[in-house]
Amino acid sequence: MEKDRDQLPAEIAVENFKYSEKNEQLVKKSFWSKTRKFAGKIPFTKDAVAMYYCAIDAKTPLWAKGIAFGALAYFISPIDAIPDALIGLGLTDDAAIIAAGVRAIAGQVTEEHRQKSEEFFEKE
Repeated sequence: MEKDRDQLPAEIAVENFKYSEKNEQLVKKSFWSKTRKFAGKIPFTKDAVAMYYCAIDAKTPLWAKGIAFGALAYFISPIDAIPDALIGLGLTDDAAIIAAGVRAIAGQVTEEHRQKSEEFFEKE
């Protein structure tokens, strides 16, 4: 049976978005290098950076950290449903995950997180 294009791949299951120390460590280790590589080249990087600042904020609830770190871990992971090297398509699954994560934790991403994201892009 062919997957509906609007559905997320089966590999991107809900359990990937429960809080995971492994996801947190991966994101803290590799987020900035991948983000700098794509900064300004793809439209969702500002959202990803704001989500990162939300995830590392001590005031953010654990459930929201789990969603944020899960989505960001997927973004930086070299294993994707659609490899990033495929020009034009490679980041569409990443964009979908980031967009879903941002929607899911929208009430947790504060103006302070968005401002820090803007400041990051002003430096680049």
